Amino acid sequence: MAKTTSKDLGTQAIGKLLIKQAVPASIGILVMSLNILVDTIFVGQWIGATAIAAINVVLPVSFFIAALGMSIGVGGSSIISRALGANNETKALQTFGNQITLTLLFTVALVIPGLFYVDDIIPAFGGKGAIFEPAKIYYTIVLYGVPFLALCMMGNTVIRAEGKPKFAMYAMMIPSVGNLVLDFIFINLMDLGMAGAAWASTASYLLCFLFIFWYFMSKNSELKLSNCYFKLKLNIIKEIGSLGFVTLSRQAVVSITYLFMNNILYDLGGETSVTAYAIVGRMLMFALFPVFGITQGFLPIAGYNYGAYQYDRVKQAIATALKYAAALATLVFIMLMIFPEEITRLFTSDAEVLKETPSAMRWVFAATPIIAVQLIGAAYFQAVGKAIPALLLTLTRQGFFFIPLILILPKFYGELGVWMSFPISDFLSTVVTAFFLKREVTLKLSKTTA
Repeated sequence: MAKTTSKDLGTQAIGKLLIKQAVPASIGILVMSLNILVDTIFVGQWIGATAIAAINVVLPVSFFIAALGMSIGVGGSSIISRALGANNETKALQTFGNQITLTLLFTVALVIPGLFYVDDIIPAFGGKGAIFEPAKIYYTIVLYGVPFLALCMMGNTVIRAEGKPKFAMYAMMIPSVGNLVLDFIFINLMDLGMAGAAWASTASYLLCFLFIFWYFMSKNSELKLSNCYFKLKLNIIKEIGSLGFVTLSRQAVVSITYLFMNNILYDLGGETSVTAYAIVGRMLMFALFPVFGITQGFLPIAGYNYGAYQYDRVKQAIATALKYAAALATLVFIMLMIFPEEITRLFTSDAEVLKETPSAMRWVFAATPIIAVQLIGAAYFQAVGKAIPALLLTLTRQGFFFIPLILILPKFYGELGVWMSFPISDFLSTVVTAFFLKREVTLKLSKTTA
């Protein structure tokens, strides 16, 4: 079999290429999502429903710090894809070296105060009452592994930028499988409770890091670094920052959303409502894995071909990605509308949670068939290095629409208003994204030829 290289992104048929990129991405996201899903099921069945809520409180904090790695990875990988498309290997190497340095500096700098102010952070994110103690146990242990998680997220995006989706898939599968095995050992066999769940997660991050380190040291990677590339360069930092800020802003808004949601739902319905949101949140991560896979597969294709001035291929990639993602999103919608009760029972046998969650799930996923436009549109602008529109479109759903809605609608509709906010914000953000994407295709990609 011929060795896969980044140049394949500019030569292979778009449909075949998108499948080649998206299937491993989807499998990787599926395994990672299954890990989160099964991890939640284990915690709910072996520790209790309150433990599910506790993990939901911790996730936005630890994931925001880890998202620094993802942000640096996505921002730098956009540069790497375009640099490889333009045959500028030096810039690709400089970018990768700076990504590693920045990830280490930022994540370690945030983990230290994150551990110091744990007693203030947990309640702020909804860890109140019976939720506080298990959340504190989980948070303290998991935060030790967050720098490794950040490096994994950064490295994974670079592997995709090289056009090596299978290795990126393996990088996502290894910690997921490892976490499930360790969950069984630490929680079920050793009866370590929340501490066991936390150590399983932390150890899985280390496993992922070791695999990614091996990949870049092996012959599989085209990016071979020397010490000079780790030295920070202002122009590279600015470019990584402008694009990575899009991803970081999205994760920041997600963390703020968790803060509002956990506190609003706790005030409206106590631990039961926070647990219902935790279950629905896991389904948001899991059920949409094929749509996220298409989006991940689309990014390096759009970035490489835009960098190579092959605008017809970029347009074709947009159309193909939209078609595939919309079809998959519709299938997800149908499944969740039919089986929300059965899905909820996988997580818990708590009667109150079983009563509340199915209705919430139907509301949250009500606009799923149209989200492909929102995801692919925002991803396009990020892939081609247009930071401002990418940032604005990324913030549109949760920042401009969702957060204001969850602050306003519950005043009139109570807890129902919280769940109604999901499809309304999805619809409004999709309309906005469709407008800007159509204008970009018409003004830039149709009138400019390579």
